[in-house]
Amino acid sequence: MIEVVRAADCIACDKCVDVCPTNVFDRTDSGIPVIARQSDCQTCFMCEAYCPADALYVAPESSPLTDPDAIPADHIGRYRKEIGWGQGRRPGSLLAIGPHIPHGTPPPRLSEL
Repeated sequence: MIEVVRAADCIACDKCVDVCPTNVFDRTDSGIPVIARQSDCQTCFMCEAYCPADALYVAPESSPLTDPDAIPADHIGRYRKEIGWGQGRRPGSLLAIGPHIPHGTPPPRLSEL
């Protein structure tokens, strides 16, 4: 469930507002979105994945960590890191699933691996 929007890190791009499938966030005059309907969060991690500033914390389970300063730094933006998005990462870069295949290239056949 979405737990925290770290205002100090947020760049007010509203990408989290735009990508949330359940309309959890509200836009504000300050540009920093607020979590308006936390109970509607489906823990899909879309907001965290699309946040270019790693300013969101989505907990995979119910979490007591709602104070931005209490959340360990390696938890913020961890989903983007796991899927290889942002800050110089490439999708799948952290997964040891096989050879890097350039975009648009058909996957190799098992006999070619």
